[in-house]
Amino acid sequence: MSGEFEQKAYRAESITVTFEARRCLHAAECVHGLPEVFDTTKRPWIQPDKATADRLAEVVRRCPSGALQYELVDGGTETLDRPTTITRSSTGQLTVRGELSVDTPQGPRAETRVVLCGCGKSRLQPYCDHAGPCGQ
Repeated sequence: MSGEFEQKAYRAESITVTFEARRCLHAAECVHGLPEVFDTTKRPWIQPDKATADRLAEVVRRCPSGALQYELVDGGTETLDRPTTITRSSTGQLTVRGELSVDTPQGPRAETRVVLCGCGKSRLQPYCDHAGPCGQ
């Protein structure tokens, strides 16, 4: 599928937050963590200048799917979880955190946080999209 990994960037003075809508599983970690930054009733819905870069990065790292990412203006990026962890949910989804290389139809992709499909029904393989029984 073309456009499968399209990211939208939201820039502030010291941090840029990117969002891949198709990977979002609506865990709402962002909305609950910083509602003044992540407000789905506003446009743009991400307003990174409403929090410090450190606090924003902390909340972005809570996003289990990796739909939200960040990069600091000074070049700093997300600290990797060590060791890499894999957690299987009761419905079969695999939440993986660490230094990852994920094989996708478009080729390998470096990741730090992903939720992978455990049932094989996702239309966004290998990522979970809640399409199959494991995401319900």
